[in-house]
Amino acid sequence: MAGILIYGFHAVTARLRQNPASVEELFVDAARQDARARDVLELAKTLGVRILQVDGKRLDGIAGGPRHQGIAARVTMVQQPRHVDEVLEGLQGDLLLLVLDGVQDPHNLGACLRVADAMGANAVIAPKDRAVGLTPTVAKVACGAAETVPYLTVTNLARALRDIKEYGVHIVGADGEAETELAQAKVGGSVAWVLGAEGGGLRRLTREHCDELVKIPMYGTVESLNVSVSAGICLYESRRQRNLADHAG
Repeated sequence: MAGILIYGFHAVTARLRQNPASVEELFVDAARQDARARDVLELAKTLGVRILQVDGKRLDGIAGGPRHQGIAARVTMVQQPRHVDEVLEGLQGDLLLLVLDGVQDPHNLGACLRVADAMGANAVIAPKDRAVGLTPTVAKVACGAAETVPYLTVTNLARALRDIKEYGVHIVGADGEAETELAQAKVGGSVAWVLGAEGGGLRRLTREHCDELVKIPMYGTVESLNVSVSAGICLYESRRQRNLADHAG
């Protein structure tokens, strides 16, 4: 399996800690002598990873630009799940899923993965077409979450939503035109939050496969939120309602 490049301290450190066998070689800017760089080098040495200290300009060329923070790694691609069953089969308790209907900006996907990890989501699901994949930029923005949250890309999102329903999951679409506001929705059980792409929102067929549509109320002058911000609000509301139910019980 061909290797890919990841860069940035969070992404590289997360891969070293969680899947060191997949790290083929580590590139470090020889000019970096700070504690952060020393810590990563020490970790890589302990794990037996090949380390190449290079000058900054060469690292710019390797990473395809200067936003690498002085560190990059060539890694074996982690095999991502290919079907809903691979992610959900055998999981206990209420499920929490994030479904992204065509997010194309790698920074947004990285931020969504980070939010999903923070809220303990079981997986992030997206269509293969008209959506960004797990690029180096996604991994960097995700700050390690790309290594911890299963990211499933599906050929047919509508079919995947039907498969998710078979696990007793309530499908809730975030839609600014919905009548029900977030605080009024019962989203504390097994829930899959479905959010649309930047600017376009949910596609018609995706909307039709939702059990319920909910809107995030807007109290200021802006009309919409970044998809990762919306994801954080929706996932947190599910966690909040679960916590209330646990304490009430």
